[in-house]
Amino acid sequence: MARVVHSYDDPERFVAGTVGEPGARTFFLQARAGHRLTSVACEKEQVMALAERLDVMLDEVARRFDRDPVTQTAVDDTAPLEQPIEEEFRAGTMTLAWEADAERVVIEVFAVVTGEQADLEETDPVAAAMESEDAEVFIVRITEEQARAFARRAVALVASGRPSCPFCGRPIDADGHICPRANGYRRHLPE
Repeated sequence: MARVVHSYDDPERFVAGTVGEPGARTFFLQARAGHRLTSVACEKEQVMALAERLDVMLDEVARRFDRDPVTQTAVDDTAPLEQPIEEEFRAGTMTLAWEADAERVVIEVFAVVTGEQADLEETDPVAAAMESEDAEVFIVRITEEQARAFARRAVALVASGRPSCPFCGRPIDADGHICPRANGYRRHLPE
């Protein structure tokens, strides 16, 4: 089985988005170029980590190459994910790099390692590595401005979820939550 590569060089759109209500949302990374559309499911924490690491990396690029950080020049993309949302795979490992010659951010998202692959990794690491080379990968090459816009949208997206309990920090559902700091009593948001 050959590796499936979903590659986008300078996509027209690269965003993070969700489907569902807060508390039951599914997060996606989505890229579009022309009629091609790729959606990869991921965890909220992966989206937030990617946004944070993008900002850190781009700040470091600006410092090392003695450049001014890119400022926001265009209106941020706040449109919903494009339809149809067909999950290509679930995200596992992600890598982030800077191509200095092309002045592009490269994001690689690899398919999550399945239970069988994880078991194989414990018993035969060489065979597991060879099998993982056949996994799907989503590669996006974007400009610094696109990366900053992605990070701003991702941070806002994660923040738009359920509010946190002021006592324990866990998310509060619409019907409240059982707060460990309240000895098992249900806490609600103040109205």
